[in-house]
Amino acid sequence: METIQNREYKKEKMKEMLMKLQSGQGPEELKHEFKALLKSISPLEIPIIEQELVKEGVKPREIAKMCDIHVELFRETVSGASDEEEEGLPRGHPLDLFYRENKEIIKDAELLGLYASSLSTAGDEKTKSDLLDVVDDIASRILKIGFTHYNREEMLLFPYIERLGISAVPTVLWTKHDEIRIKMKQFAGLLKGYEGTGWSEFSAQVKEKGAELSRKLVDMVFREDNILYRAAHILLPEGAWVAIREQSDEYGYYGLKPEEWHTDAPPLLPHEITEGLSADDILSLPPDVQRLVKATGTEKDDYVLVRDGDMDMETGFMSPEELIKIFSRLPVDTTFIDRNDRVRFFSGGERVFPRSKNILGRKVQMCHPPKSVHIVNHILADFRAKKRENAEFWIQMGPKFIHITYYPLWDDNGEYMGTLEVSEDAAHVRSLEGEKRLLDY
Repeated sequence: METIQNREYKKEKMKEMLMKLQSGQGPEELKHEFKALLKSISPLEIPIIEQELVKEGVKPREIAKMCDIHVELFRETVSGASDEEEEGLPRGHPLDLFYRENKEIIKDAELLGLYASSLSTAGDEKTKSDLLDVVDDIASRILKIGFTHYNREEMLLFPYIERLGISAVPTVLWTKHDEIRIKMKQFAGLLKGYEGTGWSEFSAQVKEKGAELSRKLVDMVFREDNILYRAAHILLPEGAWVAIREQSDEYGYYGLKPEEWHTDAPPLLPHEITEGLSADDILSLPPDVQRLVKATGTEKDDYVLVRDGDMDMETGFMSPEELIKIFSRLPVDTTFIDRNDRVRFFSGGERVFPRSKNILGRKVQMCHPPKSVHIVNHILADFRAKKRENAEFWIQMGPKFIHITYYPLWDDNGEYMGTLEVSEDAAHVRSLEGEKRLLDY
């Protein structure tokens, strides 16, 4: 056993295993043959070994074929999320999708580090260009992790953990997500900034930054598999997973197409959870989470979302007073014409076009000059016939640039309900340049 603890020995055995895989042996066979090694090797050592193989003449594309066995290595060395736990999840379950996405992330992180390190070995210009294209393609793909995998966790999974009073875990992980997002953008910018000179310095930077980004991605996989997913699997009721699955498609997925998953449990949103954590719940959590809970405590979020008198807006709950104030404060003015072409509502507050209550119940055709009534009728006829999804106009009125859009509305049966008019002064929006982000406030 002492021999296996020797770093150089582990490197050599890894090389042997990777070469056997290249010669045609299967991942499962190699897993059994090198069982003791798999238990002792650190996943962070794998990129180092791969770089040595590149130096010895093994082509990156050949090593890339070994990604499946590499994922098996990572899974064997993850101390928390066992194969049994993952295999117990039905295909298409949100947690199953998270676990499988992490396998894809490990593959791409590994490829990124591998190809980034290989740039320095390129000799002629064609090889440089080809390798740079490969690295750029991997980097572009990795950027999508932040918009899919991380976003789904932050917007769909974190709210349940927070509701139960374990806010430290989402806070730490979200901070790490943002650090990785920054590294992703910086690395992509580094690749775009190459101007064809100073290859040696450029390739050294790409190697360093690529290896750093790769390590951070893999580290996040371990944090998620060992901490977040294990805790979520223990704490979240089945209805929560139903709600997460119903909303997941909006954010998309990384490296996979989700299967259908069905269960009889009704969807359960975070605000509908009323029970807090029990002592048994806490004791069943991963040790890292237990330590966090002990250090920070758990204060369940008991906020009651739905109040007496609230209207169910399908995507939230508001009182009539709140709804009125919201429409009055929007930087656009709105008017609703019902299925009978009658004006039924207009928003208050500052408006682009003046409105008075006298138009309520009036036919919309009578609210326009006679010379334009035929255009109004044409628009409404097209909407009823489902020929158009909107009608858009814009007018320059002195310093104001007025943008007007009409939208047809349909009920759940596809029947025409009426038309919504939205008008705004877009002069300020047209003048904006560059970026101003929230952190610039």
